[in-house]
Amino acid sequence: MTVDREEPVAGETAPRDGGATEDTGAEGQGSFTFDRHLVLEQLGGWRGMVDASLPTIAFIVANTLGGLWAGIWGALGTAFVLFVVRLARRETVQQAVSGLFGVVIAVAIAAASGHARDYFVFGILRNAAIGVVLLGSALVRWPLVGVIAEFLAPSHLGGMATHSLPLLRGRQRGATARPAGRERGPDPLPEQHWRRDRRMLRGYGWLTVMWALMFLARVLVQGPLYQANEVGLLGTTSLLLGLPMTAVVLVVTLWVVARLHRHRCPEPPAEGELPAT
Repeated sequence: MTVDREEPVAGETAPRDGGATEDTGAEGQGSFTFDRHLVLEQLGGWRGMVDASLPTIAFIVANTLGGLWAGIWGALGTAFVLFVVRLARRETVQQAVSGLFGVVIAVAIAAASGHARDYFVFGILRNAAIGVVLLGSALVRWPLVGVIAEFLAPSHLGGMATHSLPLLRGRQRGATARPAGRERGPDPLPEQHWRRDRRMLRGYGWLTVMWALMFLARVLVQGPLYQANEVGLLGTTSLLLGLPMTAVVLVVTLWVVARLHRHRCPEPPAEGELPAT
């Protein structure tokens, strides 16, 4: 006895396991997709993080060579040039705008006080506030790393279940590709919220604590240097504890998030294989 299958109407996608839409893509591999950018792309990519360090470098060099006002104009000029370059290349300006805003506040504080060390006050206070908020979110069992990661790449869709770090670039393009003429509906709701999964909650909690400790470590190192008026060391530690440390923490975060997604949305068995029981 044969059972007729209902063919999907053109322009719609067939549901799978509770309404999740499946997209075979150009390569013919069944995988769940989503239209949100990856966490790395939302942060501006590696280039965006490098750009964020350039105004500080310009301030340190110009302040050493020409004094406070030379440092102020050097930092402002560098931040403005980065903003214009991104506009000219039609790239995302989110990172450049936030960087320019931060530099403006930093140089305004330094100009008002007349002390070069006050250029770093805003960064120290910002790091302290972010660190405290992150720790607080972990304590109340709403880890912010999980909140952000699940918004950008919902784990129940398997968006990063097969994600590998060497292929970070280009993943965004593959994630949104779908056959011509097929429209994907809204993301289906998860059967279980990620906070109800102990492994997910524990993993995101530790990641949130790790990010909090990174921000608070900057405060603990730079606070005494600020009190001692060590402008050169403030700039050096700002750079060393900035991009390098952030890059390490970000790589660890993406690796752990990929494993958490794989835990929540295992890869479907290959064609011809029986599912694990």
